[in-house]
Amino acid sequence: MSDRISFIESTKETDERLEALKRLYPELFSDGKLNIDVLKEITGGENPQEERTPGYYGLYWPGKRKAKIEAKASPKGTLVPVPGDGVNEDVTHNIYIEGDNLEVLRILRQSYKGRVKMIYIDPPYNTGNDFIYPDNYRMPVEEYKRLTGQTDEKGNALTTNQKSNGAFHTKWLNMMLPRLMLARELLTEDGVIFISIDDNEQANLKLLCDDVFGEENFVADIVWKRKRGRDNSAKWFSKAHEYCLLYAKNLDDFEINYLDLDAETKQAYKNPDNDKRGPYRMLGCWARGTQGGVKYDYTSKSGQYFSERLWLFSKENLKKLDYDDKLIFHGDNVYRKMFIYENKGKKPETLWSDVSNAANASDEIKNIFDKIVFDTPKPTPYIKEMLKIATKKDSLILDFYSGSATTAKATMTLNAEDGGNRRFIMVQLPCPCDENSEAIKAGFINICDIGKERIKREGAQILASTGTASGHKTTAQMSMGGGTSIDNSKSEHFGQEQLLTIDVGFKVFRLTTTNFKPYTPVFGQDKEAENSLFKELEGNLVPLVDGWKAENVLTEIILKQGFALDADCKKVDSFTKNTVYCIKDSEGPASRTTTMYVCLDPKIEGDTIQNLTLDDGEKFICLDAAIDDSAYARLADKGRIETI
Repeated sequence: MSDRISFIESTKETDERLEALKRLYPELFSDGKLNIDVLKEITGGENPQEERTPGYYGLYWPGKRKAKIEAKASPKGTLVPVPGDGVNEDVTHNIYIEGDNLEVLRILRQSYKGRVKMIYIDPPYNTGNDFIYPDNYRMPVEEYKRLTGQTDEKGNALTTNQKSNGAFHTKWLNMMLPRLMLARELLTEDGVIFISIDDNEQANLKLLCDDVFGEENFVADIVWKRKRGRDNSAKWFSKAHEYCLLYAKNLDDFEINYLDLDAETKQAYKNPDNDKRGPYRMLGCWARGTQGGVKYDYTSKSGQYFSERLWLFSKENLKKLDYDDKLIFHGDNVYRKMFIYENKGKKPETLWSDVSNAANASDEIKNIFDKIVFDTPKPTPYIKEMLKIATKKDSLILDFYSGSATTAKATMTLNAEDGGNRRFIMVQLPCPCDENSEAIKAGFINICDIGKERIKREGAQILASTGTASGHKTTAQMSMGGGTSIDNSKSEHFGQEQLLTIDVGFKVFRLTTTNFKPYTPVFGQDKEAENSLFKELEGNLVPLVDGWKAENVLTEIILKQGFALDADCKKVDSFTKNTVYCIKDSEGPASRTTTMYVCLDPKIEGDTIQNLTLDDGEKFICLDAAIDDSAYARLADKGRIETI
């Protein structure tokens, strides 16, 4: 007997370990079983360069292993602030990033792992006319610079992916896989990702997401009616819909929000007897058809007898409703009062036929710019519906195919409606606008110019429509471009406290090369190379590139230390001999430092060392060349010290 119990306990322990592994690495499991081949692959047990057909069920294509390597690669670039390109930059928590999203996601991984509640992306649909990012990033930042000109020196950096190409689906999958792998890392444990797609790659995307997120974390395949009318010129069918795949990082942790009741539903709630609990609907208490139920007879508290029948509630629950005065008796029928306050709202459906459409999205662009400067936007109500379903009022939202920045507008709009404090991160490659486009005629050079200007204008309109600008000192005057601005009047709809929570600003960051000089290690017995390296290190007292700027290095340190881009960063005035910045990031993981002091001066003065005080969870960072051994020892006595 004891051996049997021991065996059962051992099996249970193994199952728990497998479940833990499954939560961390869903890609390790195929058909519910641990896939040893994939385990060897991610742990380096096999050569990832050797392609072979796997012996398990799942989506496979040539180049898949190399695409996975792209997600695991360390970032080679960094982000630098672009002061003046944003709005309310000193106080906003919203971020706009210009650059290739693969490299940007690698950079954000350190700071935003496990922080993002919802991701929405509208990637290229692979129609045969879409631009597809190259799948051979070896030097991502340099490649990004070439991409902004659409071609590299060979003329093939950014091209349309023609259906006649033999690697048509392969190129698209190689582009999507590493980005989705990184996206999963950024999600909170209860986070979700929405991905728009059409028929060209819907089937492949579903299998790809099953691979990355785990088939068990699939939530829904939403069908959106995107077309306003019927296209009778279509060869076969008038295409009226698109898809939006929804996956959770961990389905058991995801709690979906109910949607508000519509006006028609609310009208069905009446209060004919002036019940002080408010309007209600009458719902039958007996079972119908195949509903099932519990069979018993019942005598009400007033003495009315009901013969044995199938009820929807247990006898105890029916009695409770009766004694709470929530039952209504009509002849031989019994109804319960379902009060409107008891209705949580509507469960989302998978068919979205009345959540705006593509034509309305174009109208939004035309209304804000007077021209259609972006051809394939999504409508704000569509994205806002996703935000309602999946976010809380303080959630962080990421869109790394930002386009015209509809996600940013939807976030700001919903915040204005429900008093939320949601924040967004938009990422967009600055692809040049077509030279004959309406965008060029309107003065926009690339897509980022459109996105940033849209956020400015939409933010100004939100403030104007709610009259909130006077309640926020930094938004009383909002630039609209072209030298115009809006001066908003006092709100009659929101209280002063509400005004202070509406954030329509954003900071801009741009992908560029690192501020740190590259280090090339020497292997083997090459004495000449070794001597050259030592000579280089001796003269390289400050390991930063020539012409480095403090604000750029500070941003890179913030990212490398795992702090968010909107972390509170202030100059500490009490240090008079050195310029010292204090950076606080209260939302970071509890296991790491949440406050750091950074000084990039060429020498740390004794007065600074004397006045520095570090608590637990705090650190001081400076240039290694700025302190000698004595100063380092004095600083080390203060607490945790790190040098560059």
